[in-house]
Amino acid sequence: MEVKSYLELRGQLAERDRSLREKVLSLEEAAALVNDGDSVGIGGSTLSRTPMAMIWALIRARKKELSISRSIVSSDGDLLFASGICNHITTSWFSQGIVWGVSKVMRHYVESRKARYDEWSHLAMGMRFKAGAMGVPFLPMRSMLGSDVMRQRPEARQIDCPFTGENLLLVPALNPDVAIIHVQRCDAYGNAQMDGLQFMDIDLAMAANKVILTTERIVSNDQIRRAPDQTKIPFFAVDAVVEVPFGSAPHECSGVYEPLFQHMDYYTSLANGDPVAGMEEYLNRYVREPKTWNDYLGLLGLDELLDASRRGRSLLND
Repeated sequence: MEVKSYLELRGQLAERDRSLREKVLSLEEAAALVNDGDSVGIGGSTLSRTPMAMIWALIRARKKELSISRSIVSSDGDLLFASGICNHITTSWFSQGIVWGVSKVMRHYVESRKARYDEWSHLAMGMRFKAGAMGVPFLPMRSMLGSDVMRQRPEARQIDCPFTGENLLLVPALNPDVAIIHVQRCDAYGNAQMDGLQFMDIDLAMAANKVILTTERIVSNDQIRRAPDQTKIPFFAVDAVVEVPFGSAPHECSGVYEPLFQHMDYYTSLANGDPVAGMEEYLNRYVREPKTWNDYLGLLGLDELLDASRRGRSLLND
């Protein structure tokens, strides 16, 4: 695992176009910004604000040998492993969701050595993205000391604190080549506003060398300026903006729609019934065959989308 130096990170930053300009692209155009072999940070957590439309587009673009990092991985990890575009995932938990338990797809690919899974603690993932955002090679923490997780991660280093003498663990920075993050709204320049939990997305956006935003809707810059305190990711960190309604489906987007539980029940029945054949059937039907994201949403079904939307909006009114 390569930890980039401050000068290297500063050099990459200096090369980026950080001007105020329109950055609206299609899913396919945004997918072209991701190169084979890239390290890709995924925003959101578990079933929340997962950039599923962008993952769908990357699979359709037949990317190769992507290395993925995310705070907590859900069924997005199943799709990435089973499609063959990803051979390495770094995260703190890999489950299809709290309701459905540990991913059998993950177990199949990791136990058969077809893919690699590096596990860190929840805090360690956050500290690694934080270090990446700060431009420092590591940050100290204590929570993994004495745990089996620490013993599995030789990349982390123990030291005696030069100020207190206490034992500390240094976790290395994560600076993905590309971050893909889904938000509720942003303008055409990439000023993004997020409702609900922000997870590690702000640090992820600052740590990555390239940022692709998918958004439920593109709003005017005037609307963004009416509530500047809600802008969490600034335009100068963003390289592409893609408008994709229901861009996290079948996962949720806080205040817009809840998870599509019926579809997730169907999905997990396939994936857990046969992690290979079940995933191949799902990928063929829901990823490879539909030509557009709207075609994919049509397969999910209008009734379930409307029900998820009703449940999502009701959270704002309770």
